[in-house]
Amino acid sequence: MKIHEYQAKGILKKYGVAVPRGEMATTREQAEAAARNLFNAGASGVVVKAQIHAGGRGKGGGVKIAKSVEEAAELAGKMLGMKLVTHQTGPEGKIVQRLLIEETLPIEKELYIGILVDRGEGKAVFMASAAGGMEIEQVAAQNPEAILKEYIDPGMGLEAFQGRKLAFQLGLKPAQINQAVQFMQGLYKAFLATDASLLEINPFITTIDGRLFALDAKINFDDNALFRHPDIRELRDTTEEDPLEVEASKYNLNYIKLDGNVGCMVNGAGLAMATMDIIKYAGGVPANFLDVGGGANAEQVTHAFEILLSDKNVKAVLINIFGGILRVDTLATGVVEAAQKTHIQLPIVLRLEGTNVEAGREILKQSGLNFIVAETMKDAAEKVVAAARQ
Repeated sequence: MKIHEYQAKGILKKYGVAVPRGEMATTREQAEAAARNLFNAGASGVVVKAQIHAGGRGKGGGVKIAKSVEEAAELAGKMLGMKLVTHQTGPEGKIVQRLLIEETLPIEKELYIGILVDRGEGKAVFMASAAGGMEIEQVAAQNPEAILKEYIDPGMGLEAFQGRKLAFQLGLKPAQINQAVQFMQGLYKAFLATDASLLEINPFITTIDGRLFALDAKINFDDNALFRHPDIRELRDTTEEDPLEVEASKYNLNYIKLDGNVGCMVNGAGLAMATMDIIKYAGGVPANFLDVGGGANAEQVTHAFEILLSDKNVKAVLINIFGGILRVDTLATGVVEAAQKTHIQLPIVLRLEGTNVEAGREILKQSGLNFIVAETMKDAAEKVVAAARQ
């Protein structure tokens, strides 16, 4: 799960991480009031920042500096409701519905620090780079030596010597080292306590007067741990997510929309990945990842089918089921109910194996619907790709 920058900064502040003063606004009037509060508190300027779940906001016109309350209000009025297009949103962009009105700071250096899970090592890794304020992915690709890494022992946490090592490598001044260690340890505490999967500060800045701040903040959370964090779950902004993915989450379905025209319904993440691969191998492009899970019932299968068919790009559907916990006859019943309910006209290719497979095939046969049955995954992929091209 992703959250907005202002929400991430609210969490970091609880763990002693320094962030600029700021307020969230959803209207021009709120933005004007927030700017007035900051100027009255001594700010020399404010920055108006669009709050969307995507990077590259500055290049897209979603980050503007104002030198007065009136200018901040004018910028907010223009930014709210605008379609912000960045390299991460794609050409469709995102509509700006929230703003962060924040004080400007006298920046000396822009750096990068972040924490993520390295699954190969089985540990969290603290990363840092002197090349902050830019796309860190580009830095990593072009100059991997510029990315500093410290692996964190889960039993010890981020130790002070690791923080000092990173601070010196970033070129911080001696007087800033201990401050930087406390900053980094606060970040790790927040990462650990919230079950985050990614925490990035880009840029992490030093100011002319020697202070350290998280000028921007991004936190992603492990969905599987959200049951432990009802307060974090409340921060979810479904308007920033794909509507079909939001709908799928209501029924505990694992759905991710993609760019192709071959719809996929599979049980099991591994089989789903293999199905997508074999569709590509057959010359097609998957329209989605959809794992109905091993314990799905007929109702969930029906909802999965409806969600899959809501994507107007889908021209044919491949249902690839290996019946184990999810019996094939249960899947077949759900598919028939969904097909009858939605009056589907698209070709549907099925490859079924496992528990009660013969009963499942009989249900499909008795339905009177025109299903295409395949014997193998290769056969199924070839048939569905051919059907999608017609």
